[in-house]
Amino acid sequence: MEREARAFWIRSPGSGEIRDEPLPEPGPGDVVVRTLFSGVSRGTEAIVFRGGVPPNQHAVMRAPFQDGTFPAPVKYGYLNVGVVEEGPSGLLGRPVYCLYPHQTRYVVPASAVCPVPDDVPPERAVLAGTVETAVNALWDAAPLIGDRIAVVGAGMVGSSVAGVLAGFPGCRVQLVDTDPSREGVARAFGVEFVLPEQADGGCDLVVHASATEAGLARSLELLAPDGEVVELSWYGDRRVAVPLGEFFHSRRLTVRSSQVGAVTPARRSRRGFADRLALALRLLADPAFDVLVTGESPFADLPTIMPLLASGELPALCHRITYQ
Repeated sequence: MEREARAFWIRSPGSGEIRDEPLPEPGPGDVVVRTLFSGVSRGTEAIVFRGGVPPNQHAVMRAPFQDGTFPAPVKYGYLNVGVVEEGPSGLLGRPVYCLYPHQTRYVVPASAVCPVPDDVPPERAVLAGTVETAVNALWDAAPLIGDRIAVVGAGMVGSSVAGVLAGFPGCRVQLVDTDPSREGVARAFGVEFVLPEQADGGCDLVVHASATEAGLARSLELLAPDGEVVELSWYGDRRVAVPLGEFFHSRRLTVRSSQVGAVTPARRSRRGFADRLALALRLLADPAFDVLVTGESPFADLPTIMPLLASGELPALCHRITYQ
């Protein structure tokens, strides 16, 4: 079995390279995983790549298997699907999901991987981390049957939320974005797509994921009295203005954060991280989620591809990385 690997590192803000990595000897409770696919989470990873993690968030933003420290050099990522080459008999030869960076092989505790269900293709399973964020957000939001819901921002996270919400009975779900090309995403999930100025008001719930001031302002405008915005955007080191005048007080509106780093209090006593991730993987049995993978590149091209993804020159929802 090979005991060396290759990994993508951010050498300095805006610049990446591939490095050789020695693998540690696996212990009795470990697995050796050969990566099949990884995914670039364009929102968070773009902020990390450009060095935009605020100093007071360096500890909070550490990925589970991150090496190095912010801003650089750092090995960062968390959308990885591979096959177990060494480990317990129940996992041997099985595709698994792990919150691991972009690396050809790795050694982690067996408890850190989640088996990919038989009805979920490994190439789709790279979306599990983002669908897990959507699951946690909706545990926070607690939508009710028949709710009027808008998802503002049709990026990877917002689209994942819309995909999960599409199965809620009786709900009116609108996916809102300034980019008309995102209509195809809404169509794949069977929800309505609208431009911001066309969105219907009177919403019971708005999930905001555009990471823009304009998107947050529009989210508040769309709420009915006593409505709530669940804020999923992460702005890194950018400051944003929130319009707390106008109808904010008279309508008794709420802006609430949701962050996947902790299981929502509404489920924390009954669900753990493994339960949440397993649920996300089960939801990915729906082939509609394939619409979120908008490009693919070989691992060797990551130093060239990452700057294009981070700058937006290469548009993407999830960009999938393939491994030999």
